[in-house]
Amino acid sequence: MTDDVGSTTGGAGTTAASPAVELLGITKHFGQVAACDAVDLTLRRGQIHGVLGENGAGKSTLMKVLIGLVLPDRGQIRIDGEIVHIADPVEAAARGIGMVHQHFSLVEPLTVWENVALGDVGRLTPKRVRERVVAISDQYGLEIDPDARVSDLPAGMRQRVEIIKCLRRDPQILVFDEPTSVLSPAESQFLFETLRRVVEIEGKAVALVSHKLAEIMYATDEITIMRQGRVVESLATSEANEAGLARAMVGRDVSLRSERAAFGLALGNVAVVTAPAEQPHAEAAVIQAAGKPLPLLELWGIGVIDRDGRHLLDEFSLTVGPGEIVGVAGVEGNGQRALGDLLSSLLHTTVGTVLVDGEPVAAGVAGAMARARIAVIPEDRHDSGVILDMSVTENLFLADPARFSRRGFMNPKRMRAEADSLIAEFGIVCSSASAPLWSLSGGNQQRVVLARELSHRPKVLVAAQPTRGLDVGAIEYMAERLRAAASSGVGVLLISTELEEILELADRIVVLYRGRLVGEMTRADVDLERLGLLMGTGRAEAEHATNPASAAAAGGPSR
Repeated sequence: MTDDVGSTTGGAGTTAASPAVELLGITKHFGQVAACDAVDLTLRRGQIHGVLGENGAGKSTLMKVLIGLVLPDRGQIRIDGEIVHIADPVEAAARGIGMVHQHFSLVEPLTVWENVALGDVGRLTPKRVRERVVAISDQYGLEIDPDARVSDLPAGMRQRVEIIKCLRRDPQILVFDEPTSVLSPAESQFLFETLRRVVEIEGKAVALVSHKLAEIMYATDEITIMRQGRVVESLATSEANEAGLARAMVGRDVSLRSERAAFGLALGNVAVVTAPAEQPHAEAAVIQAAGKPLPLLELWGIGVIDRDGRHLLDEFSLTVGPGEIVGVAGVEGNGQRALGDLLSSLLHTTVGTVLVDGEPVAAGVAGAMARARIAVIPEDRHDSGVILDMSVTENLFLADPARFSRRGFMNPKRMRAEADSLIAEFGIVCSSASAPLWSLSGGNQQRVVLARELSHRPKVLVAAQPTRGLDVGAIEYMAERLRAAASSGVGVLLISTELEEILELADRIVVLYRGRLVGEMTRADVDLERLGLLMGTGRAEAEHATNPASAAAAGGPSR
C-alpha cells in the first residue's frame, strides 16, 4: 500500500467548504481483477449521492474502503479536507461514518435492542436503548418491537433493525447499501422523505448504493455510475433520466421495467374485488363451462401454521392458468416465504388442497411438488437455492443427479456436456462449468438457478423475489425469461415485494396480507393508492388518515 493512503495530516487545508468525503484515485485489486481502478467520489454535506453500477462494478468495494472493511492498494481518503487512514470499521465509526449493509449482520438469538446495543462501550442501560430504538423507529417510520427476537423477524423487519443500528449512533456520513430491498414502496418513500429532512437540517452526507433507478432519481442530488471498476459518468440528478443511467451502467440500451409504481405514484383506477375461497370442483366446472383451459396450479383454502401456532397462510386460495403470470403483492412478512416453501414441499398444510393440472399433490412430502413439475426460484438463493462452494455444474444438477448415474456411478462427461449447453443457453458468465459458484456475480448465480429449474420443463414456475439484489441488466434478462416461460404455456406465480416488477409482468395481481388473499385486480391502470392500502391494512378503503409507513408496518405478521 502506498503512503498516500496510510498517512494522516493534522487537518492542513481543511476549510468549512471542504466536502465531507473525498475518495481520490482509489484502486483495489483482488488477484488480477481490478475491483476499483482509480475511482474518485465526492460526498457533500446536506446531499444524498447515488452510486449506481452492475453487480461486480466495484461500488460495494468502494464503500467498504470508506468504512475500513477493505484497504486500498492506492489512493487517498479525505474527511472534511483531512487526509485519513481508515484501518477498520471502529476507526470509521469514530470519524462519524456509518453503513447500513445489504446483507444482514445481526445476531439472531438476540433481541432487537440487544443487536442495536452491540459494540457499545461503558455501562449498558437496557431501558435507555429501548427508548432510543422506539424514538428512531418513530422518526423514520420504521416501527418495530425493541424486545422482538431477531430470529422471529421477517426480512423486512430485519432490514429495519440494520437501519436503526446505524442511525442510533448518529453518524454524520452515512452509506446505505440497497436499504429498501425488502421495504414496501410506502416505507421506502417515508424513509427517504425523513432522511432528506435530516440530511438538510443536520448537514449529513449520504451515499446511496442502489440498483433501483426510480429510487436513485427520487432520492438523490448527485449520481456516480461505475462499470467494470471505473467511474464512467458523474452528473447532477436533475440532469439524469432512467434510460441514460441504465445505458451508462451496462454499456448498451436496456429495456427498462415499468417505473410507474415508484413511491406510490397514482396510475388510475381499477376495480378491486375480494377473493372468496371457493371449492375446486365447483370452480373447475365454471371454467370448463366457459370453455377456458383448466388452471395448472390451484390452491384451495390452504392453512399453514408455524410451531408457535401462528397462521402463516390462512384460508388462502389461488389459481394460475397456463401461459398466465399471477403476481403476489404484499409487504414482506405476510406469508410470502410460507407460500414459496409450501410449493417447494417444505411445509405441511393443516387444511386445504393443492392441485397441479387437476391432480392433487401432497404438501410437505419431499419431492412431491417437483415430481408434479412445479419449479421454484427461492427468495434467498444463498439460503435454499445454491451451494456456493460447489461448482456451476454441480449446482445445475443438484435437484436430479440420478439422471447422470448408472449402477451407482456418475457420468462426469455427460454432466459437463449438458452443463456447457445450459451455460450457453442461459448466458451464464463463468470461467468454466467447474468454477465454484461463489466466483459468479449475483446475477449469474440467479441464472444458474433459473437454468436448473427451467431445464426440467415445468408446468408451473414459482419465482419468489427473482430480481432481489440484481442490477438493471440482470433484471431485464429475468423479466424476458419469465415472459418466455409464460409464452411457452408455463403457469408463472411471481411472488415479489417489487411493485414495479409485478406491474410490468403480471396479468393478474393478488394481495397477500397476514396470510390471507385480501384482494385481486388486473394489471391495467392499477390504482396504487388502493393497492397500497390492501398491502398495508388488508382493506381497500382507508378508515382514517395515517402516514404510509405506519400503514405498511401494520402489515407485519401477527404475533
